[in-house]
Amino acid sequence: MTNQYIDRQLVLFNVLFATSIVIANVLAGKVVMIGSFVIPAAVVMYAFSFLFTDIIHENYGKEEAKRTVQYGFIAQIFASIMIYLGMLLPVAPFATDTQEAYEILLGQNYRFVLASLAAYLVSQHVDVYIFSAIKKRTADRHKWLRNNVSTLTSQLLDTTIFITIAFIGTVPNIWIMILSQFVIKMALALLDTPVFYFLTKINGTKKPIHNENPLDA
Repeated sequence: MTNQYIDRQLVLFNVLFATSIVIANVLAGKVVMIGSFVIPAAVVMYAFSFLFTDIIHENYGKEEAKRTVQYGFIAQIFASIMIYLGMLLPVAPFATDTQEAYEILLGQNYRFVLASLAAYLVSQHVDVYIFSAIKKRTADRHKWLRNNVSTLTSQLLDTTIFITIAFIGTVPNIWIMILSQFVIKMALALLDTPVFYFLTKINGTKKPIHNENPLDA
């Protein structure tokens, strides 16, 4: 008989990761201005995804982090299909205004999803690769270094790819938008470092699944 122990915190981090990127896709169509910074509303939510993968990488290893990235990709595809099907469903005659609002917010979802998927596949894999490379050289030291270098590098790639695909031809100057978004992401990455330290310190190094066979005892 085989007993499996599934780490509930690992499951929770995977759920939070998938939620952050799916919600980020939904919010991507809204452009906001904070002071002089012009950014998509999705920036804050998506920034959390890199924190979650770094925590999973630190606590559970590179393979679990890569698996999380794969789960996130599937979640985005599934969410996009569900959003599209929701748009095709016939709206009640007395609620046509809700259909119009739905299409305005999510009708361009295909472009944002394409931008998000392209940016996601590049940036998340780069994040895992850089984090792993630095961790091999620093072991249990300088966690802030691998957390921030991997996140800032991948965020720059993510921002450039996403903004270029999603907004080229629709905003006056995409470079201002790229710079604005990256500055915000950089600030968020630096601010979440204490959270990274806390959540990796209290967990230590853990294995996600343990297979135990009583016959081996």
